[in-house]
Parts: sequence; C-alpha cells; structure tokens
Amino acid sequence: MPDPTSATVPSVPSAAPSAWPRVIQGGMGVGVSSVPLARVVARRGQLGVVSGTALDLTLARKLQDGDPDGTLRAAIAAFPVPAVADEVLQRWWRPDGRAPGKPYAPAPRLSLRPTLTSLRLAVVANFVEVWLAKQGHDGLIGVNYLEKVQMATPPAVYGAILAGADYILMGAGIPSHLPALLNALAAGKVGTLPVDVDGSAKDDGHAMTFDPSVVLGEPAPVVARPLFLAIVSSHVLAAYLARDPITRPDGFVVEGPKAGGHNAPPRGRMVLDEAGEPVYGPKEAADLAKMGAVGLPFWLAGAYGTPERVTEAVAAGAAGVQIGTVFALSMESGLSPHLREALMTRLIDGSLRNRTDPLASPTGFPFKVAQVPETMA
Repeated sequence: MPDPTSATVPSVPSAAPSAWPRVIQGGMGVGVSSVPLARVVARRGQLGVVSGTALDLTLARKLQDGDPDGTLRAAIAAFPVPAVADEVLQRWWRPDGRAPGKPYAPAPRLSLRPTLTSLRLAVVANFVEVWLAKQGHDGLIGVNYLEKVQMATPPAVYGAILAGADYILMGAGIPSHLPALLNALAAGKVGTLPVDVDGSAKDDGHAMTFDPSVVLGEPAPVVARPLFLAIVSSHVLAAYLARDPITRPDGFVVEGPKAGGHNAPPRGRMVLDEAGEPVYGPKEAADLAKMGAVGLPFWLAGAYGTPERVTEAVAAGAAGVQIGTVFALSMESGLSPHLREALMTRLIDGSLRNRTDPLASPTGFPFKVAQVPETMA
C-alpha cells in the first residue's frame, strides 16, 4: 500500500502570528455554514467556513432540482478536468427539475471500496462548495469535516484542495492521519486513510486508498496544501498530535463542553445527571498555559461569541476564537427562516433550552440539541 507520508509537496509558508484570523466562523451542520455566510465572514478579514458534510448528496439533489439560476453549473464548469465535470452533470442534472412528488435519485452510499462515479461526485461537490465560497473576495475560506465520517474524507478533501481551500478543519475524533493525507493529495500522489471498523482489530489494516490521477483520468497536478486545524478538547490531545511531524497540524481549535454541535465526552466513565446529560467538570477544561507550550496557534471555542470573550481568549494566549451559534442565527446562514425565528424568539424571551444529548449523534459523541417544538428535538 502506498505510503502517504512519503509525499513531498511545495512548502507552505507558515503565516506570521499577525496573519492568523482572529475569528473563525464555525463549520456547522449540512448547509448551515453556507456559501453566502462564508463569503461575508471572509470579506471582513476573518476565516469563513463551509460545512463539508454530505456535499455529494446535496449537490446531486440540487442538480436534480434543475439548478435554475445556473450557479452550480458555473462552478462545475470551473472544475479543472472538463470530462469529469461533464460526467457529473450528465448523471445528475435535470434541466426541468423533478416532477412534483417524484423522489430524488439516490446518491451513492459511502463505501470502503467506492465506485469511480461516487468518488467523482464527491470530489466535484466539494470543489463546487469551496469554489463558490471563494468568489467575490480575496479573503480566507476553510471547510469543516467530521473525523468519524472517514469513508467520505479522501475524495472530499481532495475536491476542497483543488478549489483552493485555505484551511481544512476537522473534529469529532482524533484526526491524526489528516496531515499526511493532505501532503499526499496536494502533491498529486496516492493517499491512504485508515478506517475504523467495528469489531475489527486495530492492526487489521482497513483503509481507503485514493488515487487522484485515477479519479481525474489524467496525471494529478501539484497544488497548494491547505493549512490544517485539528479540533480538540484538551491540551493532552494537542500535545500528542503535535509531537510527531506526520500527525502535526498547523494549529488547533480548542472546544470546551459549552461549544455547539459535537462535544468530546467527559474523561473517564460518562456520568449523566437527572436530565440524562453528561456531567462535565474542571478536568474537562484545557490547560491554556500547556496549550501555549505546544507551540502552535490555537483558537478557543464554546461560548466565546462576545467581544469581551474574544479579548479574554487573546489575553490567554489564543490567536482568536471560533464562533458557531451567532453565525448560525445570522441571516446569511443556511438555517431555515422559520427555525431561525423560533430560536430567536425563545432566546429573547428566555425559554430556549439547549440539551447536551449523549445519544443524538451516530458518532457516539454528545451533541447539542436545541429544544424547539415541532422539530425532531
């Protein structure tokens, strides 16, 4: 099996501390960290982020709905290999959209041995999202992925790389293999990513092998490698990842248990309170002095969405903060208007309750769920 750690790429200059963004827009769930939102944040000199979750599925569905304004087709036309772009269009675009009541044609399911068709859809979909987010400004764009969704990762990050993503962010797991994968794919080489298989021994060698030249149908180009920020919850994990050049990211987002979305489980045996929520204590807080000693820039996340908390984070040695909820509730996010209105109404009158649910996410990580009537919550 090819060794991705042997790949060499053009050196990516380390950004000076003054060049790091002060604010990272959170990479919230499918479509919430939207292209318009990422653009607005990037135009203001901060790091705009799009969600990389299930982009193959969403692109396939949007194309089946006709792409009436041509935005998606314009992005697909920018893909560097026209034959691959044309294949995706021919497979998924319906010029007249779907007939009323007609279901969507299903997108390929994730697989350890995916078909070329599914790989190309994933690559093009991630290219489209990042390419669109980068239009109309010269700011920074990142894309956020979940470590636990391992079988989606190689083609997804390759599409983002081809579109010129400035940053890759990944949480909901330990992303120790991402730096090597990014090195390989940016160099146009074969990359591999180990895949955890339930009930399988760690040394069984399950992995996804991704050859960009096969997917493109021609020799893969050498392109710029995005910076990689690992989303962690503790200084211990940060030090572990940073100690080896093969696993070392370019920086960290340190999420506390108040952060929205996925949370790391409490250390040790999980204890639930009377409401069935995990109990977090002082030992779950990252030691910021030890984070600073790791020697890589870090951003703090989890209730840092005010100017005062940004100042506090910088004073503690952080490069800045990552903010999710404020951006999710903004007009530019992909949140449905009626849900935004329901959340804002309850937030203003003080009735909004946010539950940390230990069972809501298939990743096994606790997940923040706003309690809103007439929703699955």
